[in-house]
Amino acid sequence: MKGNIEDRAINLGNYILDEKVTVRNAAKKFGISKSTVHKDITERLRKINPPLYNEVRKVLDKNKSERHIRGGIATREKYKKERI
Repeated sequence: MKGNIEDRAINLGNYILDEKVTVRNAAKKFGISKSTVHKDITERLRKINPPLYNEVRKVLDKNKSERHIRGGIATREKYKKERI
């Protein structure tokens, strides 16, 4: 997604907040890297729109606290497929 960086940061923030997605999912949707998503949220969005940043940060913190669970589920599914 080319264009105005501030607009991209706001769009990313709104997307993450509305869909409750991970950084990886947002990066895939917008066609940018995870590093860019992280930079847009943590640096740019924080300066542009602090209230939106605070809400997005809550979603990202929740995702981070649950990632070990998602990893375990993915591993279980992987080995379940191998047994078949």
